[in-house]
Amino acid sequence: MVFIPQYRRKALYGQLRTHLGEVFRELARQKESMIEEGHLRPDHVHLLIAIPPKYAVAQVVGYLKGKSAIHIARTYGGKQRNFVGEHFWARGYFVSTVGQDEQKIRQYIQQQEAEDKRLDQLALFKK
Repeated sequence: MVFIPQYRRKALYGQLRTHLGEVFRELARQKESMIEEGHLRPDHVHLLIAIPPKYAVAQVVGYLKGKSAIHIARTYGGKQRNFVGEHFWARGYFVSTVGQDEQKIRQYIQQQEAEDKRLDQLALFKK
């Protein structure tokens, strides 16, 4: 699954980035799901998550995004409540089921940071 912060702003960095991993794991556990692989980039999130059949994928994704946005607002935004109009994540997400390609997906997620750094370096030479 892949989703992004609103306006794809580069908001996932520093203390927030390291803290969000724990938040996502705890929220997934509450829905009897397990994050098997994950990577937080400054402007998007990759997760390989095992969801039991009794939950709809959309239900779990909505729960993860909604509860994590509330947590971010309370912890880093100084808010006591998640007021209407405060959104951290953009609407929508990409999700795909994984079967025979699970190992390829795991490798992609693990190698994403190195690939992003490589592409950023190439962009410097094009300017």
